[in-house]
Amino acid sequence: MNESLLIELTVFVLAAFVGIEVISKVPTTLHTPLMSGTNAIHGVVIVGAILVRAPTRAPSRRSSARSPSRSAPRTSSAGSS
Repeated sequence: MNESLLIELTVFVLAAFVGIEVISKVPTTLHTPLMSGTNAIHGVVIVGAILVRAPTRAPSRRSSARSPSRSAPRTSSAGSS
């Protein structure tokens, strides 16, 4: 067995035991507010992950074209007086 895998497995098992102990000590009156806060945090994390993983769009050719207001002024070839 790989040494790093053994260390990671040990940390996981210890974290599970600590988590069970901490959760079992929470009074029932605090359970609902704590869970609602935790669910809100998880929702924000999930939305952030979706935004980070969203594909980026390359600018279209139309948006990269010069706008008419910034184009060079048109000159007429016919002489006007």
